[in-house]
Amino acid sequence: MLNYLKRNIPNALTCGNLLCGCLGICDLFENSGRHIPLLMGLACIFDFLDGFLARILKVKSAIGKDLDSLADMVTFGLLPGMLLFVMAKTNFLSHIERGYIVYEPMLAALPYFAFIVPLFSAIRLAKFNNDPRQTESFIGLPTPANAVLITSFFIIFGEFNSMQFGLDCLAPNISHSLSRMVYSRLSVPLWLIVISLISAILLLIPYRLFSLKFHGFSLSQNKTKYAFLLGLTFLLIFLGNVGIPFIILLYFLLSIPNNLGKSGKL
Repeated sequence: MLNYLKRNIPNALTCGNLLCGCLGICDLFENSGRHIPLLMGLACIFDFLDGFLARILKVKSAIGKDLDSLADMVTFGLLPGMLLFVMAKTNFLSHIERGYIVYEPMLAALPYFAFIVPLFSAIRLAKFNNDPRQTESFIGLPTPANAVLITSFFIIFGEFNSMQFGLDCLAPNISHSLSRMVYSRLSVPLWLIVISLISAILLLIPYRLFSLKFHGFSLSQNKTKYAFLLGLTFLLIFLGNVGIPFIILLYFLLSIPNNLGKSGKL
């Protein structure tokens, strides 16, 4: 009995991740997504802990790996696509009401382009499950990181639409200015389609990114990971929500050594 419970602790956390995704989809339509930042944060914690405990307890399994990808598909694939769709649809209808654009069937179909993110997320997860090169690092942006990036755009979008669920920071003037600059792009439906396309490309880009899996806590073995965590904390404290895109940029920059060949070129 104890062994059975031990084997399924990581799976229970994975199901917690999946539940957060399901609740996030419900919340998007019932409460305009007010609780999605919290649910996405909890899902990321569950996603980290299920793998961490599976390694610590030595109960890694093929079922657990597949279950993890299925949960990620909902929470970090489908939900982000729906966030982009809702933002694009909201902007499209707003532009029609204000007389900025005239309704046309082709334009009305543009918001649906946001679902390229779930499609590419499914491909990303399938490749990850069958690629032996991605056991200690990632090739392409992991779906949780991509989902957090899109959620940060949704938070900024909500802040300027009176939903007000942003993160406080130590530099509110700088944060507000950057948020307004980002919102000026998010308020244009075509820009959201561009963001969807870039997001999908990042999922499958042939660029090796380091993993945050800790097999020990020594500084010498985890310099890059500690530098990333330090930078992440700094950006969140001083920039709040708008610091998240910079965190993704930092992630790519710190992964440059992983992509250097013997010649020193990418």
